[in-house]
Amino acid sequence: QVQVVESGGGLVQAGGSLRLSCTTSGLSFVDYAMAWYRQTPGKERERVACIVWGGGPAEYPKSMRARFTMTEDNVKMIAHLQLNNAKPEDTAMYYCAAGYGLMCDRGASYFTIWGQGTQVTVSS
Repeated sequence: QVQVVESGGGLVQAGGSLRLSCTTSGLSFVDYAMAWYRQTPGKERERVACIVWGGGPAEYPKSMRARFTMTEDNVKMIAHLQLNNAKPEDTAMYYCAAGYGLMCDRGASYFTIWGQGTQVTVSS
């Protein structure tokens, strides 16, 4: 059974840092693109980062590039998302997602495996 489970969310002060983890089972990063999305109530889910094993550094929307870093541990099959200089607007539920195939240029529907999410709250 292929699944992903997020962890590491919590409360962080503005300017602080947080590292989220996505623990996977039943899949290999060699076959799956991995992504992080976030969502706040009433808004659409937005991508934070996407990475493909062997495809170089993760890809980020321009608005996310400066403060987010996504990495993969191909031995433990865990994907991480580092948030630095957190801002209150980063408050959201953060989701890990996996999509079969090595593409980051597709929308959210490409990612068919989703976790339950981990809440990040940034206090001002």
